[in-house]
Amino acid sequence: MKPSEPKLEPRSIRPTTFAAATVAALALVLVALGVAWGRSARRGNGDPTGGRVMSTKQYTKPPVEQLRKSLTGVQFQVTQNAATEPPFDNAFWDNHQPGLYVDVVTGEPLFSSTDKFDSGTGWPSFTRPVEKGRVVEDDDRSHGMVRIEARSAGGGSHLGHVFDDGPAPTGLRYCINSASLRFIPVDKLEAEGYGAYRPLFGKDAHAAAAATPTAPAPNSCARPAPGEKPGCAPTLETAILAGGCFWGMEEILRQIPGVVETDVGYTGGKSANPSYETVHTGATGHAEAVKVVFDPSKLSYDDLLEKWFFRMHDPTTRNRQGNDVGTQYRSAIFVTSPEQRKIAEQAKARAQASGRWKAPIVTEIVDAGPFTLAEEDHQKYLEKNPGGYSCHYLRN
Repeated sequence: MKPSEPKLEPRSIRPTTFAAATVAALALVLVALGVAWGRSARRGNGDPTGGRVMSTKQYTKPPVEQLRKSLTGVQFQVTQNAATEPPFDNAFWDNHQPGLYVDVVTGEPLFSSTDKFDSGTGWPSFTRPVEKGRVVEDDDRSHGMVRIEARSAGGGSHLGHVFDDGPAPTGLRYCINSASLRFIPVDKLEAEGYGAYRPLFGKDAHAAAAATPTAPAPNSCARPAPGEKPGCAPTLETAILAGGCFWGMEEILRQIPGVVETDVGYTGGKSANPSYETVHTGATGHAEAVKVVFDPSKLSYDDLLEKWFFRMHDPTTRNRQGNDVGTQYRSAIFVTSPEQRKIAEQAKARAQASGRWKAPIVTEIVDAGPFTLAEEDHQKYLEKNPGGYSCHYLRN
């Protein structure tokens, strides 16, 4: 070495840096072990299905573009993008029929009505999958909490989450989106290729369904601990709006960015089974309305009302919209929660103060009740019949 060259010493690690790195690494290991141990302990180191296998048929996921056409907007968002549908506003939360629940994407059998129970959460809940290997689980760290996600094995469809506050015999609660499921009644199992599962229901299938267990209360979806986030939180919200002929309203609403799905139907009346023929008379008290499922992270309820609803129809004409006259054409917002009511009242006041409308706004703000889907030929009517009748347009 030349005298002018500095002497190089071996690089040392500062004790504090080494200690911090060691602690961090150990913490990660402990977290991983803790999650794995917790999941194992939650299962009792066993399989909640008891190793039950009734069929070995395999199921595969169709191409995504095919799913965009075959699934509804909510079904696609839930199964493919892990969205969570609104509680108490879905197909199967209160379904008590005996039968099999299969993956809406692939048809893979997932849950049985014999393991279904009323959890009080507003989502279908089950104590276990129908058989071993049909439902896979993984850690879900989204939305600022750690949960166990449930997916279908064959298609990878997002189903919901698993919690350890369920009833016997497993102590588990599979909190599942209705949008992930298709229901097959017992009397159609053989016809649809699920005859292997018929023995689950015995000779008296309806008695077997009635004997399903009831969940203890409280649970982490229905009543979280003070200051704690609910274990199941919807990522989609529902609005129900009326403002004249539902054809024209839906045509505008379905194209708004952030809207996932729209359906037209009847609400706000007294008759149990409204139809277009009866509602059209104006004697049932029902309004033609649109149910809008939207993603509040992309479209707020406030913006839906102020920027769209109060601009797409004339809210100052009582029981009338254009040439359509009658109570079925009234302007109304059917709110699903106290928060929606507060927002609706504020949006109505701002619309009145905007100067856009010279006469008083007569829009009703009432609690949402039963919503009956209109007949299929009324759904997406103007999409099916371009140039059809409508009196709806956006005002400046």
